[in-house]
Amino acid sequence: MFTRRRQAGDGYFGCLLWGAALIIVALICYKAIPVKIATAELYDFMVDQAKFAGGASTDVLKRSIVQKARELEIPVDDKNLTIEKIGDKIRMKTKFMIPLEFPGYTYEWNFDWEIERPIYII
Repeated sequence: MFTRRRQAGDGYFGCLLWGAALIIVALICYKAIPVKIATAELYDFMVDQAKFAGGASTDVLKRSIVQKARELEIPVDDKNLTIEKIGDKIRMKTKFMIPLEFPGYTYEWNFDWEIERPIYII
């Protein structure tokens, strides 16, 4: 009688492992990409505020940054945001954490930004 031998790649175990890996990568991307986009938008907003902060007080700048963070659902408030004007430069510091929740695990994504720019007066 004819017997068939197994050939390399004939099993389904490798396919299942690659499928599971693809699902895990897709889940990580689904959770992390929106957070990265929102934080990059807030960082760009802070840099723009720093560049053109000539006539504005630090309280006005702080309120506008906190307002933008609320719109983007980022946990930045008055307590973890400091703004200092030193001569013709401005320094902004903020530190916050965004939790990314996965099944069975919560990753704490920490952000620690310090922006120091010259102030341009228009």
